[in-house]
Amino acid sequence: MVNTALVVIARYPEAGKTKTRLGRTIGDQETAMLYLAFLTDLAQKLVEQPAYDLCWTYTPAESDYAAFMHTLVPTAVQQMRFFPQRGANLGERLHAAFHWAKEQGYQRTLVLGSDTPQVTPTIITQAIAALDTTDVVLGPAEDGGYYLLGMHQPHDLFSDIPMSTPMVLDMTIAAAHQQRLSVSTVETLFDIDEFPDLQRLARLLAHNHMLAPVTAAYITSMRIFK
Repeated sequence: MVNTALVVIARYPEAGKTKTRLGRTIGDQETAMLYLAFLTDLAQKLVEQPAYDLCWTYTPAESDYAAFMHTLVPTAVQQMRFFPQRGANLGERLHAAFHWAKEQGYQRTLVLGSDTPQVTPTIITQAIAALDTTDVVLGPAEDGGYYLLGMHQPHDLFSDIPMSTPMVLDMTIAAAHQQRLSVSTVETLFDIDEFPDLQRLARLLAHNHMLAPVTAAYITSMRIFK
């Protein structure tokens, strides 16, 4: 087993329960299918990398996520690990993911959100390398949060931090410094939460569809972009 876990925090794409803010604009079914494209791109680009084990922490807990992932990347699912999310809120679920990885024996853990299908393997490689010299690595999101968090230990960088707000990144860095932890960052990306974010992603992928080819193809097929 390698000593690094890359844990993607994700959900099963269900209409009406997936990216609901975006769904209010483009419709629940369209949003679920778009999120399915996100997951497909992430799975295809992140699997079969020798530097880490690819793991998925998923909700709802009753989902057979391994079987679902087999429909996306049937030849690679045996190389992945799966465990349900635990916790009453996002901060607790993130913290639980780090505890799970530590219990499995991983020395370094990166937790990656599933709302940035444009993330590149290079960014993941840079984040892993950063943990050679720092305690905490963050992938800042333009909305003030983060799309990636990496640590050696399951430090509590979550309590009393209001998740999904513009102050998350700054408060997380402050919490790390209060615990005398060093912090580094990798490239800033934007999450796809609202329709303007999707429009921006469409422009990005029109310029370079290989960043997320399945998502690019799906966006092209959407009536709202025709």
